[in-house]
Amino acid sequence: MATKKSSSSKSSSSSSSSKKTVWSLNKISFWTIVAVTILYLVALVLSACGINATVVGALQGVATAIMIVIVSVLAWRFVRSKPVVWKVLYIVCLLVVLAGIVVPLVL
Repeated sequence: MATKKSSSSKSSSSSSSSKKTVWSLNKISFWTIVAVTILYLVALVLSACGINATVVGALQGVATAIMIVIVSVLAWRFVRSKPVVWKVLYIVCLLVVLAGIVVPLVL
């Protein structure tokens, strides 16, 4: 009977810790969206006021960079315990995203 009780308490503590991890990821995602929204709103207001397009583009670039960094870190947390094929897919996708950002700037 004591063994059954200790195993049930172990399972409830493990589910509690997994909920805690999900909550922190949700919190990170929320505050990232808030920060990016503020940057986009500032860029929108500056653009409406006729401020230099370079400044507006820089703010939008910073917002995009923040989202890419946060998403890539969270994606790596998901992929790091997976087989090698997942890690290769992660790297290929990340390179394509970076190329999609850099190539239009160069051309």
